[in-house]
Amino acid sequence: MLENQKFRPHQVIGPLGEPLTLDSLPKPGTTRWVVRRKAEVVAAVAGGLLTVDEACERYGLSLEEFAGWQRAVDRSGMPGLRVTRIQHYRQVYERQQRY
Repeated sequence: MLENQKFRPHQVIGPLGEPLTLDSLPKPGTTRWVVRRKAEVVAAVAGGLLTVDEACERYGLSLEEFAGWQRAVDRSGMPGLRVTRIQHYRQVYERQQRY
């Protein structure tokens, strides 16, 4: 989809409504992942600033880990990225799917 496009935006809108550029993204090799940084990477990929492969390579993530971030944002927004609340948000999502 976006990986095949030749045009790449110079900036996208971040999770808090601020413009994101390649320079404003978390630094390559980041190891301490707070909610905001995860959400910025997900927003950059969604907006076409980075491809999934570039994001995984740049930050040393597995495809499964990044996909988990995307799912968490899709299901619960930024709060879903909180490591301490993963189980809670997973249960809420599963309950919603039943009804």
